[in-house]
Amino acid sequence: MTTLQLVSAVLFGLALVHTFSVKGFERLAHRYPAHAGIFHLLGEVEVVFGFWAMVMVVAMAVIADGHAAIVYVESKQYTEPLFVFVVMVVAASRPILYWLESAIQSAARLLPLPTLSVQVWLSLAAVPLFGSLITEPAAMTLAALMLYRPVFNAAVPEYLKYAALGGLFVNVSIGGTLTSYAAPPVLMVAAGWHWDSLFMFSQFGWKAALAVVVNATALTFMLHKYLLVKKIPETDEQRVPVFVGLIHAVFLAGVVVFAHHPVIFISLFLFFLGYTQAYSQYQAPLILKEGLLVGFFLAGLVILGGMQQWWLQPIVSSLAPLSLFFGTVALTAITDNAALTYLGSLIEGMSDPAKYMLVAGAVTGGGLTVIANAPNPAGVTLLRQGFQDQSIGAMGLLLGALPPTVVAASCFLLL
Repeated sequence: MTTLQLVSAVLFGLALVHTFSVKGFERLAHRYPAHAGIFHLLGEVEVVFGFWAMVMVVAMAVIADGHAAIVYVESKQYTEPLFVFVVMVVAASRPILYWLESAIQSAARLLPLPTLSVQVWLSLAAVPLFGSLITEPAAMTLAALMLYRPVFNAAVPEYLKYAALGGLFVNVSIGGTLTSYAAPPVLMVAAGWHWDSLFMFSQFGWKAALAVVVNATALTFMLHKYLLVKKIPETDEQRVPVFVGLIHAVFLAGVVVFAHHPVIFISLFLFFLGYTQAYSQYQAPLILKEGLLVGFFLAGLVILGGMQQWWLQPIVSSLAPLSLFFGTVALTAITDNAALTYLGSLIEGMSDPAKYMLVAGAVTGGGLTVIANAPNPAGVTLLRQGFQDQSIGAMGLLLGALPPTVVAASCFLLL
């Protein structure tokens, strides 16, 4: 263990403590209005890992030298933060939401159940599973925006909001396992272990789909009495022409297809920005600020997490298959699940049961904290306005995610 490794581990620990303390910074902002600005900044969960990553880079420059710090930062891959930013903005554009909302409303009217309850159920079940096609970050963005008005409002108790948030995070994390490219922790191992989409569906996907349906059904039942009396105001927004919606869908599909080629999907994004300006009458303000904050968070996690391999990999490599499952679930709560599966992919001679347990544990624990899965910061950014103090407490999220995590673990271990 070098001095730099020790410092990086300490800073990573401080970032975790900071993540669990964002509610406290919001309270300090109200108590000390003269310094509210800095407390509000430190209370933004998306700022946490970016802030501590900058501290680590400065520490690296002091301990080693400035050139070494620059080389380290430039050696990291930032494709995922860039992709999440782009896909968030494109997926949350008004034509995409208009089409999705219309499809969900049409499907809800076909069932002999309260329409709003069916819409919430579809947002918690169908949209996360759809993430296996359009990627998890896109599914998180769409589901969060669909759930915001009916669930994350003043009429719903705070504990139910945390239950819905935790359920959404877990469902998105496991809902991307029907294919081999949509979930970041699966993507890290799919090529090296020769796991194609057929393998993923047969070994993980159908179990994940069952868990998603159970979680969505339980959450909708818990929320239904508030949904029965909730009236969503009608909007008189201009109808989106079919050709506008189709072009947005083509942009979204292009970004998803080229998700691992940042030069291409960023070029598509620039064309997309120009197109939205050309047809501005059919657009709503793009969520550029929210997307940038999420990208900043994930980039910070890449920089901080890149220095944790020295203590994470020995833990992963030393566990038996069943212990590996529970150990991965626990470790996922304090680090990105894709980082854990990547470390596992570096282990020589890992058995097939151990591979299964590693990935199953990584996706199962993906809803426990905001840093557990790459799409989670997007959900936090889009939904935090619906919580008290306009911030989401880490402990509330953890408690809300525990029941659906148990459901997911049961499906992956027992079926």
